[in-house]
Amino acid sequence: MLKLLVIGIGAGNPEHMTVQAIKALNRADIVLLPRKGSAKEDLAELRREICRRFLETKKTRIVEFDLPRRDGGDAYLKTVDDWHAAIAATYRDLLARELPDGGTAAFLVWGDPSLYDSTLRILDRLRTTHSVAFEPEVIPGITSVQALAASHAMPLNTIGNPVLTTTGRKLRDAPPDAADTIVVMLDGDMSFRHVAQDDYAIYWGAYLGLEQEMIVAGDLAEKASEIEAKRTAAREENGWIMDVYVLKRKGGKGLNG
Repeated sequence: MLKLLVIGIGAGNPEHMTVQAIKALNRADIVLLPRKGSAKEDLAELRREICRRFLETKKTRIVEFDLPRRDGGDAYLKTVDDWHAAIAATYRDLLARELPDGGTAAFLVWGDPSLYDSTLRILDRLRTTHSVAFEPEVIPGITSVQALAASHAMPLNTIGNPVLTTTGRKLRDAPPDAADTIVVMLDGDMSFRHVAQDDYAIYWGAYLGLEQEMIVAGDLAEKASEIEAKRTAAREENGWIMDVYVLKRKGGKGLNG
């Protein structure tokens, strides 16, 4: 029987690994380690460091592979769908080659597998499209949202009010007005520039958990240009950036805490 472990590894610090995650890692026959090109080599290196630090058995093999690239076409949902299909086919071939008689494979997922990560959706394609039978097991991890709140030493919610989690694309197209707290992920276009800046404070962080972590907090109208400059410079220096931020409505109805 094929078993697939989907292990949340946290936001960037190897010490985000939970005891449950470490135990799961050591049950794997193989760890599938994706490479995303030279510009993102340090992301692969973090996964390697996790394996070096926490693997206690020599029976586990590290299998590195090149992750299919996503087409940058305008039809966003179609390009993502095609990309996921290509990754599912890659997983099918890897598992057939590396575990032909069954066994346990581990996927190391940034943050938590349930929050803005598509590994579980892709594995579902593996079952439905490619007829690969397997037993899944999901190990939760620390999300970038949790790491951001910790870095800013702040509660995420206001008392009695909801927290809305959305994407930069959705924030840009229709800025929400139903929540005092808005968590924004996957925002490559800095969509905070398109909301009523005088209405919000921002709590921003990039490379959370890594050595190059940076955070900025304050009134959005005052901090937007600073964040934009830091983000642009960091992306140019590192070749990639992962960031997340929280918008808190000033004068909201709820109490902080």
